[in-house]
Amino acid sequence: MSRILLIEDEDSLARGLVDVLRVKGYVVERAAEGNEGLTRALGEGYDLILLDIELPGLSGLEILRELRTQGNTSRVLMLTSRASEMDKVLGFELGVDDYLSKPFSLSELLGRIGALLRRSLEPAEIRSGSLEIRFGKAVVDLEAFRTTRDRQEIKLPTKAYAVLKHLWENRGQVVSRDELIDSVWGEEEYITQRTLNNLVVRIRQVIEKVPEEPSFLKTVHGVGYRLDL
Repeated sequence: MSRILLIEDEDSLARGLVDVLRVKGYVVERAAEGNEGLTRALGEGYDLILLDIELPGLSGLEILRELRTQGNTSRVLMLTSRASEMDKVLGFELGVDDYLSKPFSLSELLGRIGALLRRSLEPAEIRSGSLEIRFGKAVVDLEAFRTTRDRQEIKLPTKAYAVLKHLWENRGQVVSRDELIDSVWGEEEYITQRTLNNLVVRIRQVIEKVPEEPSFLKTVHGVGYRLDL
């Protein structure tokens, strides 16, 4: 049974979310301000943290920074009323797994929660001594240019391995589309972002359990991509 920590200071919203999540079968605890939330998050093993960005005491971004600094790997879904793209970019740089802007529907929230918890159950692994990465049931060997899924070999374009290698070298960080294009194709070759986007779609069809809801190769809208391992 998945354990969720809700760090939210708005009482009416928090009570409603706790009730709905418990009805759905989750074990839910709630903290009403930042310092309490950080203490609970570091002291207990939560599968998912629902984290408001604007809190009394420590802010959501400060909590997130401290969690990742101390090696906490719980999935974090940040709830925010801010619409600034820079806030979202900063959150992704600090290690947030996903964003949900207020106001949101319960169906959207539950969908995001389900997707993040599935990622926790089927993590990516990097095999030691090689550049072979396991994305759930898919295994990508970046050195041998070989990909298998369920032990069946799957063909990927050569450039797909270059994209994955660059993202792997910058795993957990946002990589802009322009940086990826320059790294993979070179600055002298004219490649449009559409070409890169189409290649990313092809990669997701192989490494993601649900390509339309990527768990590993994430889009940071308006910026680029991030590889989560």
